[in-house]
Amino acid sequence: MTFSAKLAAKGAAVLAIGALALTACTNASETGGGAKPSASGSAGTSFDPSSIQKDDSLASQVPAALKSKGTLTVGSDTTYAPAEFLGGSDNHTPMGYDVDLAKAIGAKLGLKVDVETAEFTGILPALGPKYDLGMSSFTITKERLGAVNFVSYFNAGVSWAVQKGNPKKFSVDDVCGKSIGVQTGTTEADEVKALSDKCTGAGKKAVDIVSLDKQTDLNTRLVNGGLDAMSADSPVVGYAITQTNGGIEKIGDTTEVAPEGIAIAKGDTALADLIQKTVTKLIADGSYKKILDTWNNSEGAVTKAEVNPSVSS
Repeated sequence: MTFSAKLAAKGAAVLAIGALALTACTNASETGGGAKPSASGSAGTSFDPSSIQKDDSLASQVPAALKSKGTLTVGSDTTYAPAEFLGGSDNHTPMGYDVDLAKAIGAKLGLKVDVETAEFTGILPALGPKYDLGMSSFTITKERLGAVNFVSYFNAGVSWAVQKGNPKKFSVDDVCGKSIGVQTGTTEADEVKALSDKCTGAGKKAVDIVSLDKQTDLNTRLVNGGLDAMSADSPVVGYAITQTNGGIEKIGDTTEVAPEGIAIAKGDTALADLIQKTVTKLIADGSYKKILDTWNNSEGAVTKAEVNPSVSS
């Protein structure tokens, strides 16, 4: 959701990052913001890393310890479709555009990739000792930038969706008295409640808030006309459009847009720089867009990957 933390001095740093992961607020993995789809719930064929050719120049810059290990270990809270979730024939295989991007990065660098399911709050504190990268839809915030390095790779915000064709003529500028679906525990749930309070404060009808645990249930209800609209993270809405075969459509602009980043240990600036160069190469050769297109989330594409970009909050 939009705008959801690491021994003497070393021990204090661990605690600081742990606290940051717990208190920062803009990731659906933290709040259950992505429904876990069925094994067949992917937007299409998962990205094939064999389509990515190793870049010898980039591979030569892989740190010695990582090169010796031969595997890029990635921590990810695999509960947030379509970015990262468990699916496949065994329903335990990491999938999603973050997973595909991790595989593409590894392929460029001549490394195997191991995406390990982790608790969201445990990823940042474990960067370095356990994980080389953290890829779990982390929104880049000033607080987090004080604890880890980030390479920006995606923009996410809040989006609205309606039944295909918008037969109920819903407008995001007129929500009072409307039936609006939100996933329980998400930032959108709080924001729609605030909108409803604003309605009643102005003497208008309250929003009929339909709060459900599963995003897929909201999708179904919207397709069947049981809701006027729903509000969710932009990647979730993009994926829902695919899951419903176009039975719903986005309405209005994506708001509260913020950059998401690949996390790297604060002391490992060399790896951060290398990941930035690698993502830049994937953007340039079209692989990056292909990955996002696969998951119907090219709207969140960036044109430039940056190390520790400036953010407003």
